Amino acid sequence: MNKPNIIFILTDDLGWRDLGCYGSDFYETPNLDRLAAEGLTFTDAYASCPVCSPTRASILTGKYPATVGVTDWIDSEKWVHPARGKLIDAPYIDHLPLAETCLAEALKEGGYHTWHVGKWHLGQAEYYPQYQGFDINRGGCQWGAPIHGYFSPYNIPNFENGPEGEYLTDRLTDEAIQLIENNDDQPFFLNLWYYTVHIPIQAKVEHIQKFKAKAQEMGIDQIDPFEIGENFPTEHKQHLRVTRRTLQSDPVYAAMIYALDENLGRLLSTLERIGQADNTVFIFTSDNGGLATAEGSPTSNAPLSEGKGWMYEGGTREPLIIRWPGVVAPGTTC
Repeated sequence: MNKPNIIFILTDDLGWRDLGCYGSDFYETPNLDRLAAEGLTFTDAYASCPVCSPTRASILTGKYPATVGVTDWIDSEKWVHPARGKLIDAPYIDHLPLAETCLAEALKEGGYHTWHVGKWHLGQAEYYPQYQGFDINRGGCQWGAPIHGYFSPYNIPNFENGPEGEYLTDRLTDEAIQLIENNDDQPFFLNLWYYTVHIPIQAKVEHIQKFKAKAQEMGIDQIDPFEIGENFPTEHKQHLRVTRRTLQSDPVYAAMIYALDENLGRLLSTLERIGQADNTVFIFTSDNGGLATAEGSPTSNAPLSEGKGWMYEGGTREPLIIRWPGVVAPGTTC
């Protein structure tokens, strides 16, 4: 048997319930639902940390965050040190050490092409993916989010801007597809780490309209209790807070997820077209729980408590889907 290709999809801040196959009746993810039907779905998968950088370091090294020393999100720009005023004497470093054996280095030794596309957030330029075992780095830098937004010009370091108005999730998929289509007979490891669905919450107008209409059809109240003003009765504000914390109803966030799913469909179609769909391990997960307690709380992890940044289940429980034809039985649940 040939060595299988490996595509590892890591999303950013995607919550445990944010897929149709995980129970959402508002977000729409037909391609991910198909992946789940054709592969293995985990009901109780957990990230190693409720914020991004430690989980990413853990995935690449196979170590707990505290063992690596990356124990909080990395503030590479030194805007606000996340470990400032910490209560315990835990290690905190602002990069993935080059001395660590990275997953890409191990796979490269095993005969794989190694490609990184998308978010990195594991240190400044000297710690970029190309110094951690990746042959190619497209879009991986010290940033933890698209600072200038999801529409070009992105001005991401080490990444060329696209045409004005190009959507970042589409562009990263374009880069991944180009690498796959131009590959030789050697197996590849594609580390595709989308910036989606990290803030800023931005999506295409046509997708937003789709989910605004759906919210109206479902009778979901779109009032934001934090923006309705002081004259609104206090008891009603509290009721709306509870409603937003327990419902998935933000049409822009839903549109971001829909665009992500569309792009994963493009990726799957590419594999099928070049005859590699049955020889590719496809893994999909998230780096921490959905953003449900701060920064606008666009999603809900209910019935789990809290979300990103919290050590409750809402902050660490993840969707995890693995599709491996001929090895993993379709429709399996673990």
